[in-house]
Amino acid sequence: MRLLAQLHRWTGALAGALLALLGLTGALLVWRNRLTFVQHAGDAPRHDDAALARILDALAQGARPVDRVTFAGDGLGVHQVVFADGSGAYLSQGGEIVARWTSIWQRPELWLFDLHHRLLLGDAGETATGIAGLIGLFFVVSGVLLWWRMRARFRPRPWPARMTPGAIVHHHRDLGILTAPLLFLSLLTGVMMVLPSIGQLLLSPLGQEERLRVPEVPPGHVTGARPDMGAMLASARRRFPEAEPRRLQWPRKPGAPVTLRLRQPFEWTPNGRTFLYFDPATTAVLGEADPVDAGAAAWAREKLYPVHAARTGGLAWKLAMTASGIALALLGSLAVYGFWRTRWNIRSAARRKRHPYRPASSPGDGDVTIP
Repeated sequence: MRLLAQLHRWTGALAGALLALLGLTGALLVWRNRLTFVQHAGDAPRHDDAALARILDALAQGARPVDRVTFAGDGLGVHQVVFADGSGAYLSQGGEIVARWTSIWQRPELWLFDLHHRLLLGDAGETATGIAGLIGLFFVVSGVLLWWRMRARFRPRPWPARMTPGAIVHHHRDLGILTAPLLFLSLLTGVMMVLPSIGQLLLSPLGQEERLRVPEVPPGHVTGARPDMGAMLASARRRFPEAEPRRLQWPRKPGAPVTLRLRQPFEWTPNGRTFLYFDPATTAVLGEADPVDAGAAAWAREKLYPVHAARTGGLAWKLAMTASGIALALLGSLAVYGFWRTRWNIRSAARRKRHPYRPASSPGDGDVTIP
């Protein structure tokens, strides 16, 4: 246990600040839609395929190539357009531009998500957050084991009684055990999303997941064609009459199809895991992916994001995951502060012992040192 305690403390001192950052940004992102301050953000979704087709046709005919459009839905009443050059815009459901940006730094909700997910470092940052999540899981498990031997001193409080190393340790231990189930769940779901190999390993008892196969456009078809958006939405409505269109992805390379992502009523993920693939020139359906046929492992994976981001469970689960993020921020930041303050105090005491303070003698006292 002594070795485990030392490993817990030292690892926390080195990784605690990163975990605190992930906890704080995660707590804010639970409320991401409400923090998107643009006109019409609070509008109720209309589910009007004809109006949506008109907006998509106008975007397809615009001067700037479009990468994808995420449609208005529950929680956010505007469409989000991302152009191929990385810029973007929010559109009202009537097609009015309500906000533009050329960089994610101009939209707090966008750079906050990138900071939480990738640390603003791209793929390398995503791997780093996954490793941080694994370290966080080690903290939860080891913290529960270390708390058990000190359970008689359990005195939970939202803030340390004093900002001293000892009081911080007591607060850290008791807050950690109170929030351990939520922390474990939020960290585990995050790790399983950003480190797919670990997610696949943990979900393997439920069966093997089939890799999503994106069909290619048949050779000889016109590339760069403007698809008939109305025809695509009508095809989707016939195939999945109860599904809600959530995102349209334009082809990113020659031979790639137009991808329409939908959400069926039984799906938890806000943007769904139902896909239809279209030939851009003919709007013929090239393939589909229906979660109904995906198996138990895919069914479980689909639940990871909505649980992690509190996109299910209503207000109660939003508050629970917010509390989890705030707790992680407190545990990580105060652990770093308490540990390094203790090390500083020890070093300061050692320096004083090696070089004791000798005040100057008073005139006439000779060599007598004033006590």
